[in-house]
Amino acid sequence: MRLSNNLMYQNNLTSILDNQSEVNKAMQQVNTQKRVLSASDDPSATARAILYADRIQTNEQYDKNLTMLNSRLDTQESVLKNIKTSLEQAYTLAIRAGNGSVTDVDKDSIAQEIKSIQEAVLDMMNAKSEDGRYIFSGYQDNTQTYSQDSSSGKFVYNGDQGQHKIKVAEGVEIRSSDNGFDVFEKAQSRLNVTSNTATPGAPVTGAKVYVTEQGEFDKFHQTHYNADPTAAATANDFTVTLGAGNTYTLTQNGSPVQSGTYTDNKINVGGMEISFSGGPTGTVDFSLAAPKKDNVLNTLEDLYKGLMTPGTSEKDTEQLIADAIVGIDNAKNQISYSQASLGGRKNTAKQISSANADLDINNKAAKADILELDMTEAITALKKHETALQASQATYGRLSNLSLFDYIR
Repeated sequence: MRLSNNLMYQNNLTSILDNQSEVNKAMQQVNTQKRVLSASDDPSATARAILYADRIQTNEQYDKNLTMLNSRLDTQESVLKNIKTSLEQAYTLAIRAGNGSVTDVDKDSIAQEIKSIQEAVLDMMNAKSEDGRYIFSGYQDNTQTYSQDSSSGKFVYNGDQGQHKIKVAEGVEIRSSDNGFDVFEKAQSRLNVTSNTATPGAPVTGAKVYVTEQGEFDKFHQTHYNADPTAAATANDFTVTLGAGNTYTLTQNGSPVQSGTYTDNKINVGGMEISFSGGPTGTVDFSLAAPKKDNVLNTLEDLYKGLMTPGTSEKDTEQLIADAIVGIDNAKNQISYSQASLGGRKNTAKQISSANADLDINNKAAKADILELDMTEAITALKKHETALQASQATYGRLSNLSLFDYIR
């Protein structure tokens, strides 16, 4: 094989350049503390690192979502707490209004306080999130949650039953809000008769029916009320038939329910007081009212108007107060259920946040194992390449000074 000066120069130059490239690469690895500087260095490692980077970025978004979720849950929790506190004040006022010693002036004063509480509760029910959307309107969060119907005077819910959710982990979504239908529209109203004025049958000339023992009446209503939509229209009609010797028989749509005796033209049955004039025989007809649910704004409105109405009888006032107390109490209970649900969601969010943090650490560690550098190994490699470069440079210097004349002599 023929060796020329050009070939020797070229081989030495190539060796120097290769060693310089290795030194530069090793120095860059040490400076960046990364083993893989480009995809060509290790295509497989690069692909896996990109996968871990995507997971890390997704986890960062989940963290942002969790921050938003906690903020919205905290806001809703605060609003519900304040509403419940206001209803507790209204509950106390309703009990005070039922005191027999309260004058009409006192009732007016209590009514004004009730109205102020109602306005505050309405404002809180229409609360907005940080982005200006109504918290309790469901998917209709650009629509005011509650408003008063000008024709009926009733407060109506304007939202829907939608529930916003925020994704906080792979396959995990948590509700970020509750709609007003679930929180405020499911409060059970007091069970009652359809009207306190009963229908008399001669020789009875007039009759009244009042619920006086609510717990006993609730049991009576639950036992005898026929909720079948296909039932006859008279399915919940009752008749008290008065007999000789101050006896009576109570029938439901013609079927016997109970019988007994009475005094002073008053019959106490099923938690009801049925009073009548005339007799001693005849009939009294009344009906059980269907169970219903209503929002507490209407409960407070009815209480306000009832207290502001002068000349209301003691019996009617008692019924008004009873309606308010049951309605307010059930509304508070419904809010308590929502608060419990909020607490559960906040605990779940906390657990998910902890799990996401652990996952983030694992992903970053795995990515580091793939891309990052063993500094001891890297510095050793750098020294090796520097030594090789120095040797190449020295060899090149010696070869560049050689000629055939050095051997001829």
